[in-house]
Amino acid sequence: MLVPIILLVMALLVLLWLSVTDQAIRILKERSGHPYDERGPRIARIATWGVVAAIVGIMLTPKKWFEPPPPMVATYVGDSLWAGMDTALIDHIGGGREDLVRYGRELIRNTAFYLGPQGVVAHQTNGMNCQNCHLDAGTRPWGNNYSAVWSTYPKFRERSGTNETVSKRINDCFERSLNGTALDTAGREMKALLAYMEWLGTGIEVKKKPEGSGLAELPFLDRAADPVKGEAIYTAKCESCHQKDGGGLMAASGTTYQYPPLWGEHSYNIGAGLFRLSRFAGYVKNNMPQGVTWENPQLTDEEAWDVAAYVNSQQRPSRDLSKDWPKIAGKPVDHPFGPFADSLPESQHKFGPFEPIAEARKKAIR
Repeated sequence: MLVPIILLVMALLVLLWLSVTDQAIRILKERSGHPYDERGPRIARIATWGVVAAIVGIMLTPKKWFEPPPPMVATYVGDSLWAGMDTALIDHIGGGREDLVRYGRELIRNTAFYLGPQGVVAHQTNGMNCQNCHLDAGTRPWGNNYSAVWSTYPKFRERSGTNETVSKRINDCFERSLNGTALDTAGREMKALLAYMEWLGTGIEVKKKPEGSGLAELPFLDRAADPVKGEAIYTAKCESCHQKDGGGLMAASGTTYQYPPLWGEHSYNIGAGLFRLSRFAGYVKNNMPQGVTWENPQLTDEEAWDVAAYVNSQQRPSRDLSKDWPKIAGKPVDHPFGPFADSLPESQHKFGPFEPIAEARKKAIR
């Protein structure tokens, strides 16, 4: 920026010099009785003003037009914590891919505006935003982030018994967490979400999961998670935002939630990942109440398990799960619906203790 400023000052000095000399020559010509030809000085002034305009244009032009794009790499090295890509780098992607990545991020942050009950593109979700579960547009460490999506998919998942693509995984969230309908896999919205997740995964090796990916896995309790204790925790820590009835709080726009519903007809259904206690407990431990981080949590592990038990004991939308877990031995220990590969009761699969289930599962796999 220093060089253009110096050039601008020099050009302005030249203009001043041209003005002074032009005036002096004009006076001398008039006194000597000779005609004064203004064409030469006028051309010089126009040319100098052109230089001034060019310099000002350069100074006002975005720097990225003159600089090579910075390297697109994930912001972690080795075993350090993945902290998401710097979203300022989106400005340097360029072309149609930049537009898709930007739109994909916007869809994560404001899903309901585009695809909610009053969506401007379609009406196919419950009014929650993807960001309600995938914090900071899927970039927060231990905030259910997307860091390992592109590096680990396609992959085999026991829940479907198939190799799943990223598109399939996204539509699972639309049908379960957003209790809605699947996106058109060839549509612009799906392409934008894929572009955003691919961009977030830049620099992560195939099959690798960075530290801080997804959700933290809490140690199992040596007892069942207690919904009664969880209710007290909910009242003290959660109710002010998510409301006593768990219905959340609508934003002023009326199109989405400022604080999402944790149960009821507009919340995630029984097929969502957060309906498993381990997933919900890992989520709230490092991210709730609002404002806490994994470095400074407010809830103990026991409190996280108990509040998960309370929230997931409340009524919410149902879903046909008959095609889930075609091999029942592959069910996670906290999947709350039978049949099971062990003889332990359904209530224990929902609330625990989970260690005996994990031991039974290991024996079944051997």
